[in-house]
Amino acid sequence: MAGTSELSPIEDTARLAPARIRYLGDSDYVTRRYVSQGAEMNTGDYFDYDCVVRDGMPMRGHFTLDMHGFMLGKHGSSIVDFHDKAAVDATYLQEVEELVARLCGASRAAAQGWMIRTSADLTARAKEKVAGYQHSGGIQPPAGEAHVDYNEITGRRAAARIYADRFPDGPGYKRYICFSLWRTFSPGPQDWPLAVCDGRTVNEEETASNTLFVVDEFPTGDALTAPVEDENQMIAATIFRYRDRHRWWYFSNMAADDVLLFKFQDSDHSVTWRCPHTAFHDTSLSDANIRSSIEVRCIAFFE
Repeated sequence: MAGTSELSPIEDTARLAPARIRYLGDSDYVTRRYVSQGAEMNTGDYFDYDCVVRDGMPMRGHFTLDMHGFMLGKHGSSIVDFHDKAAVDATYLQEVEELVARLCGASRAAAQGWMIRTSADLTARAKEKVAGYQHSGGIQPPAGEAHVDYNEITGRRAAARIYADRFPDGPGYKRYICFSLWRTFSPGPQDWPLAVCDGRTVNEEETASNTLFVVDEFPTGDALTAPVEDENQMIAATIFRYRDRHRWWYFSNMAADDVLLFKFQDSDHSVTWRCPHTAFHDTSLSDANIRSSIEVRCIAFFE
């Protein structure tokens, strides 16, 4: 799907925001992502590249899931406080399932989990001792590098597992799409908004798998990269090396009813099937506010 020849001329009229986007280096690494309360870290070497991020808000209706791998929609949530974990679990996840199925035309959808992310200082929170940390329903910093949350085996297994658990009497599915539904609940403009990369501008050759390890405390020294049996079968994300063909977008001044839906993985590879994403520091707009956002992982099924 890569190639700038497929891109629409209207996209070159977009306002450009300067950005530094972090990518994995070109050497071979043991690539792992360790997450704990209020903090995340990667192994391997990462480098910041000067990029531009195009502002898609003035042309918000231009973007489609099958063409770009992402779209911007509208949805008024009944949730008053997204820090109210019980309300999010009881109500928002159902809202997301209904919304995602409608936006992509799926038969049904199943939410998997959610996370709040903020650019506020989480240093004190990260220092809190926690036992049995669960990487869902908590508060984490914005994403730090270009990535997709699943590699192919992770997405395929997640779809099969979730469908069997949630829809045991279902007829089966012909296609699945693993998504994230992302929205801010802090006023715009946000200081660290989310950027999404046009999936047509990425290729397999710049990718690597990044195995997820959920831990109470980060390992140190050689333990960070010590061999782990069957690591290639564990849950892993896809991370990316820099290529100048990557075309990044964001939507400035997102309002409370704006929702950004983007693909982790689409089993149909005849369309744009994944969307790299990351946070970036937006210096192009004045009086930016601390970013607070909520993301929900969701799998849509086409029966």
